[in-house]
Amino acid sequence: MNGLLTDLYELTMAAGYFAAGKQHETGTFEFTIRRLPRNRDFVVAAGLHRAVDYLLNLRFEADEIAWLRGLPHFRHAKPAFWEYLASFRFTGDVFAVPEGTVLYAGQPLMNIRAPLIEGQIPETYLLSAVSFETLIASKAVRLAHAADGRGVFDYGTRRAHTPEAGVLSARAAYIGGCAGTSNTLAGYRYGIPVVGTAAHSWVMAFDSETEAFRELQNLLADQTVQLVDTYDAIEGARTAARLGKPLWGVRIDSGDFFLLSRRIRRILDDAGLTETRIIASGDLDEVRIAAIVEDGAPIDAFGVGTELATSADAPSMGSIYKLVEIERPGHTRYTAKHSAEKGTIPGAKQLFRFPDYDLLGLHDECVPGAEALLKPVILGGELVEPLPSLEEIRKRVEWPPKPFPRLMKRSDALENLMAEVTA
Repeated sequence: MNGLLTDLYELTMAAGYFAAGKQHETGTFEFTIRRLPRNRDFVVAAGLHRAVDYLLNLRFEADEIAWLRGLPHFRHAKPAFWEYLASFRFTGDVFAVPEGTVLYAGQPLMNIRAPLIEGQIPETYLLSAVSFETLIASKAVRLAHAADGRGVFDYGTRRAHTPEAGVLSARAAYIGGCAGTSNTLAGYRYGIPVVGTAAHSWVMAFDSETEAFRELQNLLADQTVQLVDTYDAIEGARTAARLGKPLWGVRIDSGDFFLLSRRIRRILDDAGLTETRIIASGDLDEVRIAAIVEDGAPIDAFGVGTELATSADAPSMGSIYKLVEIERPGHTRYTAKHSAEKGTIPGAKQLFRFPDYDLLGLHDECVPGAEALLKPVILGGELVEPLPSLEEIRKRVEWPPKPFPRLMKRSDALENLMAEVTA
């Protein structure tokens, strides 16, 4: 993990902490969802695996340190600071909400308790990594809910902001309820079912649509999905029907899905292909999918690309990473911002979930009858236990998702601490 993959001010603060002798003080930083993304009543936590990988492997190489030393910002940094960076390791504790947990505005997603510099440097990476996958998982839940039991497949890698973002998007989408992905690396790396057969270029590469369909069938047998709308979707469906079985499905990527799906269903059924599925793709989102489902169009599955891999209607989330307390020998100081619209709550916190509401309390509180959502992940720089499998994470997602936030209360102890710090 490249230590330079951060904002410069994380490193200038690190040098400043070191110069002030604060490297041995312990800080608790809290990753919190300040504001929900647009059009969202909730989010689904994802991306913890990347946070863990980063913290356990964060290092500064000699050439990176040499480059930093040449920057004018570090002209007055203490020589011992560079020795400190050369041996840098994360030795702190991490408590985090499990991936797949539904969260609401104002709720903490992760606590990092570590020597001050070790807790400060990861801010940029953690906000980026966790926020991105959380956005995609949250979008996927909406798509899966709109599909009402029909499959939703991730087709988004070619529209993702980087190829690696496409891999991570596929993972997050699977957490959120997608049935599979077109991304083969995501399938290999995470065990996600992979889908996809051929593009329009396959059909155009042959002298006739019939020849293209026949060759694909010879190759893929019962995995065949014929893309029927290269020239004319209805004629393409008739060609697929004439060739007959094996035929897993046909895909329409353009046109009037409401009308085309009904006409294609009749063509397939008349040819005895009653089990052949119809897949729709092309500029779909949860609104269009919900309309198709409500209309009763005979579409069995949906492929979603751009809208999913970029969370297009809500591409950002108001997540923050703030210092909430700092420990010195024999003394703990609780910290908070009081600025307008950006105030924070002091103290390391725990989120307790009851069946009907959530309770935000202090980290060391015990609340009978509730699930404490922030669970130990890393202690003393070591992973507590292996992270759950992707299938286990999928099962954690609340289904169906509630259309409104659950009530969140604050414990008496937290209210008292807030009044004390404000005073």
